[in-house]
Amino acid sequence: MPSDGLSGGGTAGRSLWMGANYVPSSGWFYSWLDFDPDAARRDFADLASIGLDHVRVFPIWPWIQPNRGLIRQRAIDDLLTVIDCAAEFDLRVAVDLLQGHLSSFDFLPSWVLTWHQASVFTDPTVRAGLADYTRTVAAAVSTRPNVFAVTLGNEVNNLWPANPTTLDATFGFTADLVAGVRAVAPRLTCLTSFYDDIWYSPTHPFSPAAAVDLGDITTVHSWTFNGVAGIDAPLGPATTTHADYLVELAAAAATTADRRVWLQEVGAAEPDIPAASAAAFAQATVDAVVDNPALCGITWWCSHDIDPALLDFPHREYDLGLFTVDHRRKPVADVLASVCAGSANRPTRLANAARRGLMCPVDPRDPQTRDQVAPGSTFHQDWVGLRKLGPVAIVPPARTSLTA
Repeated sequence: MPSDGLSGGGTAGRSLWMGANYVPSSGWFYSWLDFDPDAARRDFADLASIGLDHVRVFPIWPWIQPNRGLIRQRAIDDLLTVIDCAAEFDLRVAVDLLQGHLSSFDFLPSWVLTWHQASVFTDPTVRAGLADYTRTVAAAVSTRPNVFAVTLGNEVNNLWPANPTTLDATFGFTADLVAGVRAVAPRLTCLTSFYDDIWYSPTHPFSPAAAVDLGDITTVHSWTFNGVAGIDAPLGPATTTHADYLVELAAAAATTADRRVWLQEVGAAEPDIPAASAAAFAQATVDAVVDNPALCGITWWCSHDIDPALLDFPHREYDLGLFTVDHRRKPVADVLASVCAGSANRPTRLANAARRGLMCPVDPRDPQTRDQVAPGSTFHQDWVGLRKLGPVAIVPPARTSLTA
């Protein structure tokens, strides 16, 4: 079993690891095009100052592999330098490989566009090029001792519907990439990452099985604009327990009881969570999920705001940082600092047997019935109501042989 990020490094003595998704304060991810290691060091100093133990970093696929036959060593070297800079601040690193999709923008190389137009999920030539890319980058980052995980990409399912695909094709696409990474970087935890349509939308061509059967840990991304904001945002129980609900749903979809869940993205996105409510939202969200027995880590989105001089981002993307672009600490950062400072002294998390259980009316692995567990569904409302009394485990019904 590869390292799971739960021991060693900055997490010693801690039952849960806490980190941030790294958004560079200067130039957003465009900073890869004009890389400055001292700027990265300033950013990592911010994160270390509040007690975080890891960062998730995002190299950009088309800037590393601009041609199917060219993988730029200079770009890989810059990535390795970022990882080394993080190590200077005792930060461990999870590397995302396929971007893919970031902050509402898609990044695809020209060799899958224009007259080469092909689905990244189904075209064999594109998949072969992607396999070369993911294996090359994974092998490189595995040489750094503070790298503990690779995620195959950030919410790659958001590349659909522009890239046509099917449930079977996306399962195979993900399985092939996982196998390739494991072959070249066996010590690293290998993960997948999906926008939560994979849990909620019955027409979405990525199955929950891809999230819970592939890779070593299940990841969930909890965003209020994905359904709960219209129920009771900014601080109602459906909103502040959404992260816990997703962790429970992912745990219930797993076929083994010890499958862990990483809350890989969660953030206070405007306008659903106004700036004045962001710290209270963060505190309530973390309080609700932190003792979940399936949870292995929380990674806040994101480290730093986006400079308003950069244009055309959705409004909610600009102010999600724990720090401003000029390195001022924001109230949400104070919340996470308090969680980090107190985490070593937290009581043992509740075992499943000590929690209430609520039987799910459908198998959460079943792609055809996902709307019955989506925010606002009868089951979700029942879970939120019971959750007011304390932690609630989602109990799956007896299963048939659903796989993809």
